[in-house]
Order: sequence, then structure tokens, then C-alpha cells
Amino acid sequence: MTRRALLLTALCVLSAAALHGQTKRPLAIEDYYRVLSITNPQISADGRSVRFSVQTRVESDNSTKTEVFTVPTDASAPPEKVGDAPAAGGGRGGRGGLTRVTSPDGLWIVRTQEKARQTAEPKYASDFEKRHQERFKGAIFDWKDFQRDGAPFPAPNPVAQPALQIVLEPAGGETGAKTIVDMDLRPANLSWHPGQELIAFTADADFRNELKYDHADLWTATTDGKVTRLTSDGGVYSDVDFSPDGKYLSYARTLGTDLVIQQKLRHGGPRDLYIRPVNGGGRPVNLTASWDLEPTSARWSPDSSYLYFTAETGGEIHLFRVAAAGAAVEQVTHGPRRLTSLTIDREFTTIAYVAGTHDAPGDLYAADIDGSHERRLTNLNKDLAAGLAIPKTERLQWRSKDGTPIEGWLTFPATFDSARGTYPLVVFSHGGPHAATGYAFDFKKQYFAANGYFVLDTNFRSSTGYGDAFKWATWGAWGDKDGEDVMAGIDYALAHYPIDGRRVGHTGHSYGGFMTNWLITQYPDRFAAAITGAGISNWISDYGTADIYRTKETEFFGTPWDPAARERMIRQSPLSHAGRVKTPTLFVHGEVDQRVPYEEGEQMYFALKRRGIPAKMIQYAGQPHGIAGHWNNVHRMINELAWWETYLKPSTTRTSSASGGRAR
Repeated sequence: MTRRALLLTALCVLSAAALHGQTKRPLAIEDYYRVLSITNPQISADGRSVRFSVQTRVESDNSTKTEVFTVPTDASAPPEKVGDAPAAGGGRGGRGGLTRVTSPDGLWIVRTQEKARQTAEPKYASDFEKRHQERFKGAIFDWKDFQRDGAPFPAPNPVAQPALQIVLEPAGGETGAKTIVDMDLRPANLSWHPGQELIAFTADADFRNELKYDHADLWTATTDGKVTRLTSDGGVYSDVDFSPDGKYLSYARTLGTDLVIQQKLRHGGPRDLYIRPVNGGGRPVNLTASWDLEPTSARWSPDSSYLYFTAETGGEIHLFRVAAAGAAVEQVTHGPRRLTSLTIDREFTTIAYVAGTHDAPGDLYAADIDGSHERRLTNLNKDLAAGLAIPKTERLQWRSKDGTPIEGWLTFPATFDSARGTYPLVVFSHGGPHAATGYAFDFKKQYFAANGYFVLDTNFRSSTGYGDAFKWATWGAWGDKDGEDVMAGIDYALAHYPIDGRRVGHTGHSYGGFMTNWLITQYPDRFAAAITGAGISNWISDYGTADIYRTKETEFFGTPWDPAARERMIRQSPLSHAGRVKTPTLFVHGEVDQRVPYEEGEQMYFALKRRGIPAKMIQYAGQPHGIAGHWNNVHRMINELAWWETYLKPSTTRTSSASGGRAR
């Protein structure tokens, strides 16, 4: 080929590449309804296939369409649709049903059922009284836990719930059912012993005492009705299972809240995985005593040698295992991903799971039990992704004010051009606070990046996946150290990337909403705009109006009538410092939020308006803490972007209140 021909060929290739690049576009809000997601993968017993659901958001009626597929785990064929599931509404979810577990030989079932109760008919002194009682419109209650987010108001009295019996019956449905546990308990976490004649379960014997926190203990019951309580130490037990050889009972244990309060601890307890001999000989063994992460969803290997479980590790989620004989915990899967909905076949040869990254929604994968030979089984959003310019996300590490290492992620603007100059930054703080962000696709963050923003995510102190000391580091002073972690991350991003320090915004929901309120009071010259989602502003008022008063009694060391605890609540309340705020702030809240009641947002909103600071409230009708529904989600993103566009984009007529200085 001549030099001229080579040049023409190269130009054609470059032109084609340029043309292909021009077809890429930033993510648009309409794409929200085009993103498909995978739920509920279940591997077959023989490990050869996986059954899973694909969900599609439907704009026309605010519902979610669910289709069921199956795919071979060797990736030898594409997924095949096998049916449809009923459409799910875009509002609140329903409540779960009762427990039902089949014996290892498949011949018997144990299930829970409500114990029959007698209800007395109301009595009236006269027809006159009866008429006025029946005309009453309102609520009457005399129990402590009268509020529960997402439940009707008042929430049903939890201590008045009926007891649950455990019933044994033939799996074939023939007659012969008998009750083997009939006590004032509400059993859960039922598990069959391989020998067929023993059931393990958890139950809280004090569930009718409304002054005590839940503390489910371990119990067993024989199939002929002998019930034994195994623990009574104030711990909380869960994740119950027998080893296949029948020698051990495994379970997870955490510290009960009452223990934390009574012992005046400055931390919560670890979640550890234990085994104990079934025959009663020997003491329980903590298999994760020297491991500083939190095991969940443990399962025995068929040979009873190992327990497999998942856990957060930094911004990742992976599969781990530990030997029943006692040894160091081993990590099975690896890589910058969060593995969710992991399922294992009967012989523990194959695993299947959903894995996503920052730049792509989750897809279904399979691998060998040791994590090797990974196969991608789906590529649901291939056509959508082919036309989108999804920006890169970089993992960041920095040190906080006191030197503590912190992890975060920075997503670039979709149309990033290093020659263009500086860009605005939107900072997210996650909820919890004992939760974490990490490697997962987030439509809202990608939407902001698509519109020209850098987006920073931080796993500040109190996040999970970094060990117990990190998780409990904010005890007694929510907002202090974790706030310093976030500000140090902002400073790091400003020092290393083309970000305009005068155009930084902060947002978050729940604890992230509190963090937003807190940071704009503690660092009033650092933020040009803020968006607070369901954020606490006043810990005193929150104590008696929220459904999680335990966080105040533990992490603030008491109640509002305890002088020292009250002082902490006042000091850590953003409302106490609202006189310092300079930041225009949008407040987003659900009307019937009972996790962070609506009036928490209203108090902070009014404080800013009273001082002449630009503020706006969006209240979603009928919505609890986790504002749900596709229409609400889209409406919220549109209005949040509009707020950023108003206060973070360059303007010749507006002067930002942010100085761009460093945290002090």
C-alpha cells in the first residue's frame, strides 16, 4: 500500500471514529425510564442456570414492569424470557408474609402462624355514648411506638401483636399438622437440623415489654415439642443455620441496644459469626473475632468445612469464607465492584451474583465457587450504553484533618474538556450514617455529571466496611469528625482537579441531609448552594417524633432530660447554628416521613427564610422517609438540577457567597 493510500486509510479511520464519537450523548433525564435492572437471581440446585427478574420503569402509570428470565451459567446462550410478574406500583412496598421452611428430605414443613386471639366487643353506657364514639375522626393510642416510617398513623402497637406458633406438617399437604411451639413468642429465622427432628429459631421473650429494645435470642424445638432457650445474654441473634453434618449451629451475634445503654459504651458492638456444638458439649466459638468487618447471609459448604458469607470492604462488597475449624477469614471474590444478590448452588460449585460499577447498571455474572472463571450472563443496557457518553469515575484517597485515611470517588463531567477551565462540584454524603457508598451505578449522580458537574462521593467516618473503630468514630458528636472528612475530600479535589472552589454544592438524604444542614452551618463560606433531603435539624424535637429514638439514647449517650445528653443534642443540632448560614438551600421532604419527620426540614427552612437566605421547600404528598415513585424521582432530579443550575453555574449577575478557601 502506498504512503498516500495509508494516509487516506488513516483519515477514514479517524473520521469514522469521530463520527462514532459524535453519536455519543450525555445521559438525559428521559433515560431514567430506559434503564433496566436485575432483581432476585436464584441459581438452580444443579448450578446450571439462573432464574432472575428484569424490571422496567413505566412512565405512563408510575409502575414497574417485571419480566422473569432464565440463563445458563456457562454463558452458552442468551437469557430466555419465561414469564411476567405482576406490575409493582411506584409507591410504598408491602409487608412480608410468614415463615415457611421445608425439611432437608423434603417431607416436612415447619411454618409460623398467628395464634388465635379473642377480641371483646366494645361496651357503651348508652346509645348516646355509642353514637359519639362512632362519630370520632382521629387517632387514639396509648403505646410508646406509635410511629413507624411507611406505616399508617398510628402504627399498630408492636407489643400487642399476636404470638406466633410453629406448626409442623407433611409437605404433601395431607392431614397431620401439629403445633410444636406455642408460647408467647414471635419466632423467626427457622432452620432445620439435618437429622430432621430439631428446629432452631430466634425469638425475643420480652417483645411485650415496650421499655426494652429488641433482643432476639436463640432457641431450639424438637419435632415432638420440647422447647429450649439457648441464650439470654442481651445479645441480638440472627442468620441461624445448622452445618450439613449436624454437628454445629451457626449464627450471627451483635450487642443488644439495652446492653450498650446500660454499660454506657462509647461504641456499638461488632457483628460476629459464631458456631456452637449441637450436642451441648463445648463453648460457642467466634469465627470472626479477629476480623474487623461484618459478615452477612452466612451459608455452610456441603462438607461442613466452611461458612461462606458476604461483607462490605471499603466501597466494595465481596464473598468471603471462614473455616469451621477456626482460621483467618479468606476473601473469595475480588475487584472494584459491589456484588449483590449472591446465590450459590447446592453443591457449592457455582455462584451467581449481580455486579455493577459507577459507569454501568448491574448485570448478572456467574463464577466458580472460588471466584475464578467469571462469566457475564447478561448485558441488559447494552443498546442504551452504546449511545451514551458515560464519564469516568476515579477512586480518591485523602487524609482528614486528624490524619485518618478516607476513601471517595470523583465522577467527571460527561463533556469534560481540560482546556475549558474549571467546573462546578456537587458533593454527596450518604445516609445511615452506618452505611457506605461505593461501586454502583447511581442515575442521579450520572445525571448531574451529564450536565457539566464533577460529583464527589465520600465514605466519611461512621461508614461501614472500614472496621469497627471507623464505624463508631463519630459516637457522641455526629457531624464533627465526619464533617472534617468531607471537607478534607473537597480540599483534595480542589487541589488536584479543575474545580472552581466558588461553585461547590453539597447534598444528601437522611443522614446525608443532616450532614448538609451541619456543613452549611459549620463552613458557611464554602458552599454556593445546598440541597437537604430529609435532614435532621433539631435533635431535641427529633427524639420524640421520630421512630428511631435509639440513636439518641446510644450515640448521644441519653435522652433530652439527661443534662449531658441534652447539651450534646443542642450542640450537634444544625438549627442551633442556623444564624451562620449563608448558603441558598433547597429542602426536600416526604409529607409523612416518620424517620426524620417533616417538621425537621420545616424548622431549618424557616430559619433560613427568617434571615433572608434563599430557601425553597419541596414536600412530597403522602411520602415517607424514602421518597418513592418514578414520577417523584424524576420530578426531584429535575428540580434539584435546576437549583444547581441557578447557584453553581457562572453568572454575571450573581455573586457567590462561597470564598473557595480551605477548611479551617
